[in-house]
Amino acid sequence: PPTIITPGTAKTAAKFFKSGTSRREALSLYREILRTCKAFHWCDDKGQPWNQKLRNEARKEFEASKEETDPLIIARMLVTGRDCVQQIQQKFNEADRKAWERIENDTNR
Repeated sequence: PPTIITPGTAKTAAKFFKSGTSRREALSLYREILRTCKAFHWCDDKGQPWNQKLRNEARKEFEASKEETDPLIIARMLVTGRDCVQQIQQKFNEADRKAWERIENDTNR
């Protein structure tokens, strides 16, 4: 789980993020996003697969944040990103579960 840094611990945060932990957490988050993107295999209105679109957007976001040095901002981005991925995974899993329930109900009729 990501480490949460509060404003009162800025010096500790600076040491924490210089140790390479933020890099590992960011890489872990990026990989989790890529794994989550694989589940979106349908296309948008223009015919472009959502998984490609989401992967490209994730790459852009990570590239844009690459030069950030403030440990509090880095921590906030990591926590926010992890939370968003978890919410998407939960919603996707819930929708998948409901779809399987409908299939099961239709076959039992």
